Amino acid sequence: MTKKLILIIFFLGVVWLPRTIAGAGLYDICVYGESASGVIAAVQGARMGKKVVLISKNRHVGGLATSGLTATDMNRNDLVGGITQEFYKKIYSHYLNPEAWKNQDRDSFMTSTLKRTYRGKNDERGMQWVYESYVAEQIMIGMLKDAGVEVLYNERLNRKKAAMREGNKIKSILLESGKIISARMFIDASYEGDLLANAGVSYIVGREANSQYNETFNGIRVNYDQGRDMSSINPYVKEGKPESGLLPYITPQLWGEQGAADKRVQAYCYRLTLTNDPRNKRIIRKPNNYQPLWYELLARQLRAEPETKLEQIITLTPMPNKKTDTNHLDFFGASYDYAETDYKTRDVIERQHKDYALGMLWFLANDRRVPEHIRLQMREWGLPKDEFSDTDNFPYQIYVREARRMVGSFIMTEKNVIKNGRVPAEHSVGLGSYALDCHYVSRLLDKDGKLKNEGTIFSPTVPYTISYYSIVPKEEECANLLVPVCMSASHVAYSSIRMEPVYMILGQSAATAACIAIDSGLPVQRVSYDVLRDRLLKDGQLLLTPEKDKE
Repeated sequence: MTKKLILIIFFLGVVWLPRTIAGAGLYDICVYGESASGVIAAVQGARMGKKVVLISKNRHVGGLATSGLTATDMNRNDLVGGITQEFYKKIYSHYLNPEAWKNQDRDSFMTSTLKRTYRGKNDERGMQWVYESYVAEQIMIGMLKDAGVEVLYNERLNRKKAAMREGNKIKSILLESGKIISARMFIDASYEGDLLANAGVSYIVGREANSQYNETFNGIRVNYDQGRDMSSINPYVKEGKPESGLLPYITPQLWGEQGAADKRVQAYCYRLTLTNDPRNKRIIRKPNNYQPLWYELLARQLRAEPETKLEQIITLTPMPNKKTDTNHLDFFGASYDYAETDYKTRDVIERQHKDYALGMLWFLANDRRVPEHIRLQMREWGLPKDEFSDTDNFPYQIYVREARRMVGSFIMTEKNVIKNGRVPAEHSVGLGSYALDCHYVSRLLDKDGKLKNEGTIFSPTVPYTISYYSIVPKEEECANLLVPVCMSASHVAYSSIRMEPVYMILGQSAATAACIAIDSGLPVQRVSYDVLRDRLLKDGQLLLTPEKDKE
């Protein structure tokens, strides 16, 4: 070999190899989205011997499960198995250590959280599902490291360039940084469904008409007999003067018939962590973008009902070490465009939701129109200094309750999840059990000019199966993609499925199917369900509804 040729080879190695190592190489599985579902999927894929990369849009992993939503929506802990159960067991073990308790003891905390978190723990199973965000993230980071998962932080899909395909398979995706990620299988574990959309897979945003799937809870849903009666509250900027215009985010009239389809989604929020520990508390300041009219309806409501308690406005669910999971800071009508808009506009929407949340808490603590008993109670609370240190002690993940939903090989609908007259979904890869639970979607004026809330659903159910074919696209659209978060379900069914433990369960099942598809050389739609079921059961997944819950 000549000296000149050796130099050429050396030069190519210096220039080309680092780029390959930096992200252009071939992975077995690419998991897009740092949600808890994405973490569990990545861990399972790596444990099954595959080379896995997890792509996070920020500096974190875990999504909502490590960003404030720590009062886990787990009404049936006996239906949680596999790696998801393992995660909650690690939470339990952490809080058995006396050193984990900085300012209260374990027993007093567990007593305080009984009513709102389905007891918060199960000693027999060694599971705990109430915790601090940073603790959960540390555990997830450890699980990823132990499994050998490569994590790319601060990376996002270049949505202006479609996924590179060969036939009905994704070959690679382009990130905004310029990195090209090639893989044999892809899992979209994002809350928004950006990868499935980028790959040309069918999806829907909003609500189907009841008639589409023969449902009863879908579509436009003016809540005439459910939730708070708003009809006595004047909706105009200047009370009694329609010419002054409506207060923000009130729709002037009904935009369709009851039960009709539309493009609206339920309200988003941030699940804030608050604390009343003086040594760990930061006072909540008035946001620079404080908008008084955002809280005007609440001020008028409190004037009419001065006996209202703080817990009737927001929920302060106790978490370990004198912290809370704070819910119901919902910003009605501000999230309709989030799913399909560009990153810049999403950032604007997220900023608005942050300002709304902090502004609401400041309003409750300081506005003289708020009854004194509420102001005094609210002033006890502040942001915790030991959480979210890189985002000003504020959660980094907005609560995307619903964005895109895939229209896949099988669509979970109301009939698959309702309590009475259920049609069980076949080919189970996990169980759901939470109530149909959709937060308000809109505020509007009805035909009589009265203020109404719209969109909420709450109806109890019993455990149900979730079909494997609801987490895979149609084969002709994409043969190597699985979607455990923005999965294939109607708006009604999704209102129950959309809980973090279920996302996590489906993440493990998705990764298992991806590994089997790689080993068998088959599209994900043609994976043997018998083989998949056997491996899931071997790994501790629970796939059948308990006999006591069968009708």
